[in-house]
Amino acid sequence: MKICTKCKMRYPNEATYCFVEGADLAALHDPRIGTLLAGRYVIDEIIGEGGMATVYGGRYKMSDRPVAIKIMNPMLATDTVVRERFRREAKSAEKLAHPNIIEIYDQGDTDDGTAYIAMERLHGTSLAEAILKGPIEINRALPIMTQVTRGIARAHDLGVIHRDLKPENIFLCRHEDGGEVVKLLDFGIAKSRYDARLTNQGELFGTPQYMAPERISGGIETQAASDLYSLGVVFYEMLAGELPFNAPDIATFFVKHMTEAPRSLRAKDPRITPELDELVLSLLAKDPKDRPVDAHRVQIDLESMMEHRQLEAIPRTVSERPYEEIALPTSEIDEWAKRCMVLEQMLATAYGQGRAPRELVDTLARVQDIVGDVRALRREGLEAQNALEAIEQKGRESRTMRGHAVDQLGLDLSRAKEDARRHAAALQGAEQATLAVVKQLEETQHAIIFWEGRSALMEPYRELAEAYRSAADATDGWVVAKATEREARRSLERAEQDINDLDFQIRELRGGLARQEQEVDAERARISQRLGDIGKGSAALEDELLDLTGQFTRPLRARPELQTLFKLLEARPGTTAPMHPALAAGS
Repeated sequence: MKICTKCKMRYPNEATYCFVEGADLAALHDPRIGTLLAGRYVIDEIIGEGGMATVYGGRYKMSDRPVAIKIMNPMLATDTVVRERFRREAKSAEKLAHPNIIEIYDQGDTDDGTAYIAMERLHGTSLAEAILKGPIEINRALPIMTQVTRGIARAHDLGVIHRDLKPENIFLCRHEDGGEVVKLLDFGIAKSRYDARLTNQGELFGTPQYMAPERISGGIETQAASDLYSLGVVFYEMLAGELPFNAPDIATFFVKHMTEAPRSLRAKDPRITPELDELVLSLLAKDPKDRPVDAHRVQIDLESMMEHRQLEAIPRTVSERPYEEIALPTSEIDEWAKRCMVLEQMLATAYGQGRAPRELVDTLARVQDIVGDVRALRREGLEAQNALEAIEQKGRESRTMRGHAVDQLGLDLSRAKEDARRHAAALQGAEQATLAVVKQLEETQHAIIFWEGRSALMEPYRELAEAYRSAADATDGWVVAKATEREARRSLERAEQDINDLDFQIRELRGGLARQEQEVDAERARISQRLGDIGKGSAALEDELLDLTGQFTRPLRARPELQTLFKLLEARPGTTAPMHPALAAGS
């Protein structure tokens, strides 16, 4: 892609000069800027760069809707594992369909075989940037923490573990009403509980400062509790303005995660409530069993704290982007229609009516024909885009509906897990009580045997009577303890059955979602292919328009009477160049 150094109009690589200014063209720093991706997305600018990928700002060609496009580093394109992780980032986030998780629109490969992801474009700042300004005040932190936890709860409900939660992957968008909307990003190393292809035993992914002890030791497979630990580190950093552990190197971070207890937040800031301090420290427990049962439990606790502080409740859903048929964008193609009028006026001004050279007349006629062809292709593309939008809307509605159901089941499952944990603790206490009573009974039996031996039924002893009474009391206690133990076990079994039933319902919802996604993907792929072909055909014709217009204007460049008309050719979508009276009259 090339650009005119004067008027900034973009041209294909084959072009040599600007037909408006007659100036030489310069290559753009990034050759992707200004290009059409997959026949659908126009790439406008770079908005972020990393080792794995570059993120571009762009727009849908048919609707001008903004979009962010993440394109993998071409140097990694041949690495099948990296490509699969990149692809999975899109699939993981797309199926979660939650207001606190970035929305994925599309994924595929560029013409040179490099993977890309098209996603919603966000405006705001990362949580990491917010923390750099110091600790986040509690009334602001609680809504952020609640939204982060809701997003993670949805991911866990659908079997996805993020594995790299950190402030850089949490984005704060400013909402229209002034509030902050949280978006979770970067599911590139997310692990599905049902997909072990890319997460072999012993592999270690993530950021050391936020990594759970069990992931460092490798003793158990990555699980949802590991994400909860990372949440604890993030929440601690938000409230304290610093990490719970500081270390000069990765190895020392690992040691501290595994062995060192974090300092109380209240010791750093007495304004932090005991409940919030306790919640964060529970998330940072070394043993996963000592952490909250799941993200829903954390969410419920945070919402309770918000209610206690009389903070405005955060809606569990956001208004869905409504489906609206896309109207044919007029700006780009209409600019070419206006340029045709300028070219006609050039011929009339330079040669008078009917005296223009034949080759210029033919070139202009060809330009006008191509403008008509482009308009026809745009209409055809519009129909395909609207069909695609309808399919995607159907998919969004289905994911949202199932997501709401999963949320409710997830909350019920969280309560069942909490009940099971409580009943398990009660059973453990009952078992210990039973063992204590049995031990007491054994001691009384030893006393009975001793005094029966002493008496040989020949001489009664008061100690023997006391031993008999102690044995009876211990036996009564054993009966009670055993009954309590049986009831505790039944309660635990009922809670575990509830967990199994709820797990089954969630798995069924996951299965239905997967089947529905397969159907949507197949239909979407068919229309996307057609839309891409239309877009590429339209782009080729538009390149030809630039080339023909250059041929047309080249012999007219030196005529002084045409300079004002040449300036009118610079008008393009998004400009505010004044319109020539003749064009205004004809528009």
